[in-house]
Amino acid sequence: MRRSAAAAAARRTEHGLLVFTRKKGESLIIGNEIEVTILSTSAGSVKVGITAPRHISVHRHEVYEAIRRENLAASRSQIPSADILKKLMG
Repeated sequence: MRRSAAAAAARRTEHGLLVFTRKKGESLIIGNEIEVTILSTSAGSVKVGITAPRHISVHRHEVYEAIRRENLAASRSQIPSADILKKLMG
């Protein structure tokens, strides 16, 4: 099966990261529902716009990691110790 020129332009790194080169105004489509558009580039940063259904969470990585840590801490704090369970069970 022959790949299109656009598909051939993407490459995978040794860690499996899919790498694309895009210019301002160009987009990537992920699945059938997510579009990532390059809005602007300047001095080492890229402004990205994402169109996705409301049921799909979209976060910056550092925000996602903070949420994950908070959820993990909350789940651990709600698990009673064996001693507490024994006392509750009488």
